[in-house]
Amino acid sequence: MKYISILGSTGSIGVNTLGIIQHYPDRFKVLGLAAGSNVDLLEEQCRRFKPAAVSLKHEAAARQLQDRLGRGGTKVYWGAEGLIKVAALDQVQLVVSAMVGIAGLMPTLAAIEAGKDIALANKEILVMAGELLMRKVAEAGVSLIPVDSEHSAIFQCLQRVNKQEVARLILTASGGPFAGWLSSRLAEVTPEQAPRHPTWKMGDKISVDSATLMNKGLEVIEAQWLFDMGVDRIGVLIHPQSIVHSMVELTDGSIIAQLGVADMRIPILYALSYPERLPNSLAALDLTKTAGLTFGHPDTERFPCLEYAYQSARVGGTRPAALNAANEVAVAAFLNSEIGFNDIAYIVKQTVDEHPPRKLSGIKQALTADAWARKRARSQLATVN
Repeated sequence: MKYISILGSTGSIGVNTLGIIQHYPDRFKVLGLAAGSNVDLLEEQCRRFKPAAVSLKHEAAARQLQDRLGRGGTKVYWGAEGLIKVAALDQVQLVVSAMVGIAGLMPTLAAIEAGKDIALANKEILVMAGELLMRKVAEAGVSLIPVDSEHSAIFQCLQRVNKQEVARLILTASGGPFAGWLSSRLAEVTPEQAPRHPTWKMGDKISVDSATLMNKGLEVIEAQWLFDMGVDRIGVLIHPQSIVHSMVELTDGSIIAQLGVADMRIPILYALSYPERLPNSLAALDLTKTAGLTFGHPDTERFPCLEYAYQSARVGGTRPAALNAANEVAVAAFLNSEIGFNDIAYIVKQTVDEHPPRKLSGIKQALTADAWARKRARSQLATVN
């Protein structure tokens, strides 16, 4: 039996994770759940899985949930302290880190320091502080298993490959819903259109990141730390079919790829069961029914966020943290109809260009850069109206 806590249990990854766990009651047991403000869904999850402890963002919501659940069963916490309690529960062996953005940083770090293995679905925390987190992982002697489909694919491809045999990593990208659109047409994209990802069902923020190619840029930085690979040895190819989830090119010219249907339950199950593989109920990939597999280079002129991510990775230090923070502010403003789609890239560029990068010697530097970039990006919003 593997005991699990889930940070972000009411989001897409969290819900899918719980769905998988429900199918394997003899293999997995949920001990902790953490959510933002969705009291109703968290209550349902508590009644179904009976965790020892859960956490919500705000005290009022936590007290409401505790009243609904009654006393003597699940303990309800709140705030940053609550997240850390859920992440570091004594019996927990694996923490699924699926919170979006900076909120997942401190509880994931707490879980690592408490000796928990991590199934990571929060790319932003590696973008912000990858060097520090991977150092903590090594010091604690724990495993960090990627959940993102692309990084899970590379992780699987590398299982029996010597690092010295790897020439480069190749991340695939669907290209988002606006691939091939002219810049003038992109300027008219609405907040309702951008989340309509062509192959994956995801939340609004990550769907917008996919449309701008920022998601792929963040994944490049994430891969840099996950696989200890120089950023210039990590490439990106547009693959609209989303069947080849990523590839590893070897020094002799061979390429190893991981293929599968576009369903996040596959990499989630692998992260939960690693180093084993468990069967799932999904239909197997049938290549005879695909129209073909195509690949192309990303268009960084129309979608420059990918190049901004590469540039930030090369600078290093606190620059990636500033990039991520600026992007979060810009995407939120776009979804609130405050700015246009093309303005996202503009705000990101203006912010990171002004950011004075510092050496990332501790978490404090990452958090300071994050706060600075959020403030600067918000000040940029008025300049695009």
